[in-house]
Amino acid sequence: MDVLALEAKKADAVEPEKKAAPRPKPKAPKKAKRIVYFEVEIVDLKTKEKLLLLDKVEPTATVLDIKALFHKSYPKWYPARQSLRLDPKAKCLRDEDILQTLPVGTTASFYFSDLGPQLTWGTVFLAECAGPLIIYLMFYFRLPFIYSPKYDFTSSKHWIVHLACICHSFHYIKRILETLFVHRISHGTMPLRNIFKNCGYYWSTAAWMAYYINHPLYTTPYYGQQQVNAGLYIFLFCQIGNFSIHVALRNLKTPGSKTKKIPYPTKNPFTWIFWLVSCPNYTYEVGSWIGFTVMTQCVPVAFFTLVAFIQMTVWAKGKHRSYLKEFRDYPTLRSSILPFIL
Repeated sequence: MDVLALEAKKADAVEPEKKAAPRPKPKAPKKAKRIVYFEVEIVDLKTKEKLLLLDKVEPTATVLDIKALFHKSYPKWYPARQSLRLDPKAKCLRDEDILQTLPVGTTASFYFSDLGPQLTWGTVFLAECAGPLIIYLMFYFRLPFIYSPKYDFTSSKHWIVHLACICHSFHYIKRILETLFVHRISHGTMPLRNIFKNCGYYWSTAAWMAYYINHPLYTTPYYGQQQVNAGLYIFLFCQIGNFSIHVALRNLKTPGSKTKKIPYPTKNPFTWIFWLVSCPNYTYEVGSWIGFTVMTQCVPVAFFTLVAFIQMTVWAKGKHRSYLKEFRDYPTLRSSILPFIL
């Protein structure tokens, strides 16, 4: 028995030892991505003089970021006053354009031009609307030095004159309130010099039409009350439509966002014209002035309506082209301002 026990011990001693489980090798740390910085040179568009060299600009920097850096070196040229482009004859770059997406190498040259003093679009819109509102009322109340002294502070005997004043005032008060509470203006500013051009046109045409409508010798429309009523219905219908479109466009944009979307009709029947027209706000605006022309039967109003239609057609066509260019699935049935025509 002792011999067997000894042999068993020897066998146990000969049995190989179990190997320990191998430890997993630690993963090598990931190498940080190498950021390729840009070198941005800003050159004066007219003189070709080098104004600033920005070193180590991040590739994700926007044009607005570059404008802010430029503003630090030249405080008088705040970002809204700057125009930057890649070529002297190219279009201005948008503030949201990203540096690494532009057709430039790691060394980029931007051509700078001064846009001049700027005003916010909201300020310009308010000035454009407040002027005609006040000027028209001056003629309506027949302030001195406008008509013959014997008519100072008198009122017209024609009820259409009073109705025209109510409609004209309503239109511009509506526009002021929309500017303050409805519109989300995508463009930040416009040159200060433009306010004189814009206000000069709106204010002078308002004075021109107000002079004749409120004139003591004003004659009522040829077809009488039926013509006035027809013009009034057109005016009111288009005013409601115009407001409905502005609300629909506001709801299309989120505050602070510049992302563009295709406008579509909503549950509001006044927005159903979106099926046929890209810019129905202009369609309704022109319709309002057509109604006002019919209602007052006044040549200056007709002239203003014609010029407004031409100008808004230009704006509508530009907006329509922009939609077609930006959205591949844009509805092909739509026209710019007039269904199936224009």
